[in-house]
Amino acid sequence: MPQFSDRPVNSKLTPQQYARMRAEAEAPYRILRQLIYLAFGASGLIGGLIFFGKLLGGQDVGSTLPNLALQIGVVVLMVFLFRWEQRTKNQRSQDK
Repeated sequence: MPQFSDRPVNSKLTPQQYARMRAEAEAPYRILRQLIYLAFGASGLIGGLIFFGKLLGGQDVGSTLPNLALQIGVVVLMVFLFRWEQRTKNQRSQDK
């Protein structure tokens, strides 16, 4: 990855704008990825609640249990990815 030098002297960007652009260049689409993790995690949580309700009601237990396991897996995966993204962000901010 190329190293960024200090802000150019003739730059028309404010220091805040420059810092934001530099952060985006170091980790592109971070906010988009986090929004996707949150959306899929929320979807898995809602699906898990629905399948858990079906399981409690005793409706079609044979197909409900694997679907519930899948929804729980989606939520666990999204939490893991979101936390990994946060750890990476914190490590990069500490390295500076």
